[in-house]
Amino acid sequence: MTSSGGSRITPQERLWAGDFGDAYSRRNTGDALVDNNRALFRSVLERTGDLPSVVEFGANVGNNLRALRDLLPGADLHAVEINEKAAGAIRAWGGATVDVASLLDFQPPRQFSLAFTKGVLIHLPPDRLPEVYAKLVQASSRYVLVCEYYNPTPVEVSYRGHSEALFKRDFAGEMLDAHPELRLVDYRFTYHRDPEHPLDDLTWFLLEKIGS
Repeated sequence: MTSSGGSRITPQERLWAGDFGDAYSRRNTGDALVDNNRALFRSVLERTGDLPSVVEFGANVGNNLRALRDLLPGADLHAVEINEKAAGAIRAWGGATVDVASLLDFQPPRQFSLAFTKGVLIHLPPDRLPEVYAKLVQASSRYVLVCEYYNPTPVEVSYRGHSEALFKRDFAGEMLDAHPELRLVDYRFTYHRDPEHPLDDLTWFLLEKIGS
């Protein structure tokens, strides 16, 4: 089996492109998620200011982009998503354009003011992360945001009965080491017990291209 770009599909991609990914989409749909994400992105935009364009790597059904659409009504929003049904939900919404593609095959057609992931790098094969880091940097004209499960050292965690499906590490630190053109702007934590806007226990890191 090959991915849309013709390369051999990884076990992780097969998982998310199929029934497992469909089930994830069904579990993670609703206005409450959009509202809570809006609070997160409002904090990000406090540091970036207005953004004319945004691309999300691994957008699923578009909860993050829906939140951003409310905050950036005039922005050009774009999604990359491997699951066809999830991408169809974004198309049906109509607030962003979408490419159905593997992140490992996706070639950014142009640069966006912000390129970001949220809960996506944790599910990629660790040996392929440098490729995705490079594509995030390539896709950004100024800012890169990674919002993922943080751990100071790489660790694998069993995920819904699957092995090699979730990995925690210092994604932002690895990007900063590999791409000296980036600098750290800010980082913050979201908490599942936040009384107003609960989200997974994620850490987000906002990076900026030096001199952009």
